[in-house]
Amino acid sequence: MKLKVVRRSAEPAASAVFTGLNPVLARAYAARGIKDRALLRTGLDLLLPVGTLDGIDAAIELLLVHRVSGRRILVIGDFDADGATSSALIVRCLRAWGYADVDFLVPNRFEFGYGLTPEIVALAAKQNPALLITVDNGISSLPGTAAARALGIDVLVTDHHLAGAELPAANVIVNPNVPGARFASRSLAGVGVAFYVMAALHRALAEPSLPSPATWLDLVALGTVADIVPLDANNRILVAQGLARIRAGRCTAGLRALLEIGRKQLPQIIAADLGFIAGPRLNAAGRLDDMSLGIRCLLTDSLPEALMLAARLDDLNKERRMIEAKMQEQAMAAVRFLDDPDAFERRGGAASRHGLCLYDCEWHQGVVGIVAGRIKDRVRRPVIALADAGEGQLRGSMRSVTGVHARDVLEAISTRRPGLLPKFGGHAMAAGLTLDTARLDEFAREFDAEVLRWQAGGSLADRLETDGELGIEDFSLATAEALREGGPWGQAFPEPTFDQVFRVHKTRVLADTHLKLWVEPEGSNRRFDAIAFHLLQGRPNLLGSDIAPALGERVHLVYRLGINEWNGERRLQLLVDHLLK
Repeated sequence: MKLKVVRRSAEPAASAVFTGLNPVLARAYAARGIKDRALLRTGLDLLLPVGTLDGIDAAIELLLVHRVSGRRILVIGDFDADGATSSALIVRCLRAWGYADVDFLVPNRFEFGYGLTPEIVALAAKQNPALLITVDNGISSLPGTAAARALGIDVLVTDHHLAGAELPAANVIVNPNVPGARFASRSLAGVGVAFYVMAALHRALAEPSLPSPATWLDLVALGTVADIVPLDANNRILVAQGLARIRAGRCTAGLRALLEIGRKQLPQIIAADLGFIAGPRLNAAGRLDDMSLGIRCLLTDSLPEALMLAARLDDLNKERRMIEAKMQEQAMAAVRFLDDPDAFERRGGAASRHGLCLYDCEWHQGVVGIVAGRIKDRVRRPVIALADAGEGQLRGSMRSVTGVHARDVLEAISTRRPGLLPKFGGHAMAAGLTLDTARLDEFAREFDAEVLRWQAGGSLADRLETDGELGIEDFSLATAEALREGGPWGQAFPEPTFDQVFRVHKTRVLADTHLKLWVEPEGSNRRFDAIAFHLLQGRPNLLGSDIAPALGERVHLVYRLGINEWNGERRLQLLVDHLLK
């Protein structure tokens, strides 16, 4: 697929609003539709009112009843960073606010699957809880919720995933994405929903001595960034406030330990560090082992214990990276057959061209989501990667592209072919599914056809949006720092990205995976170092091919401005996202 660079535009009058700011940053804000500097404010007083989240009043009534009863409350989490931060947030708040018996239980993805299943309810029932609180899950857990209610256990569902045709029979549901919801932001992560519930409870308790839920906004920022939800105005406030606390050293011991083990200094932390340093290490527990390890890391107040747990999470993340590298290489080998559908089908994936289904019987269930995302970025089309889940079933993850809604694609297939998808759920850009092994080819054909229907008006996946060229005077540490501080950047509020032609002076391969370049902008004699991370992963023969740049060659780079800190020095570095010929 040939990629098209599309440059964002902004009216000159819009940029004038940002007089006094770095001109490149002002241009980026204007291109993102910001027409008033007030829209960039991130004070907590600007959050959408807590009481406007649907279902929150009933949730508080239920929580107040259980505070008086003193009986056990179990938080049922999910096995990703959003679920872990949500679990830790609610457990911390309730324990600090006088709830006598609060603990968490997170399903092991390999034994119980996702959500509040009847099996996890049976396990929870052994602890005799009076209330189950789901976080980052539950909206699709109809059988599990029914099983809990049949046992006399109350259920409070807090979730942000899209609801199906039927809602679970919980006592209360708090979810900004249920049909008819009126909350002004549908982009809250699971931890954002949990924060709103805890903020409302704190207000209802009205006891000045109780710590504010804002104390743990570092967890909210981590979960929000790691779950890649859109950074609308409300989420930007939550993330910015969490980052401010982290930079001031007022974060949980567990997050401090995760960042320290990733060699990050707290005063310089940005949103990307949460997404690429802390998030993956936390996620590694749920992918390869048991997310209880990650939640314990976020719950401890002992830094030595947190560092020990973070080291174990780091080891799991290294193992995850090795597994992922092998799986990605195998997936890329299959994808190379895209132009030969018969050969592609023989390699185990069905002959898809618009939406890809990839499967290998040896792939790891916990890593298929990452592989789907990596391949999606390479081939610029929706990808599903599947692994053997045993008992004649496959479990997979979908990663999608702009203009193709992941969960809606799966729902359309399920509606058209009843029984084809026993389980599925997710949001716009990512979804999970369970599938009978014998029906893989059938599903792959349906998936391909459904993606084609979504793209009937033209695909947006081949578009690379950038903020245009930089003038030679803009290649500076000052500009890089202004952009770094101008965030938080993230999904739907993308970090400024630029494109222009450079001449290549030198190349080098790092760790068999990354391509290091020294490049010079056309019309200038200034030379900059650039790096394309993971460009060679899954493509070991890239160098020497017609893709790799030759010395002296002109190349079109899509890049961001970064800061390389090494041996106490800070230097400008171009972070290359795409290398175009």
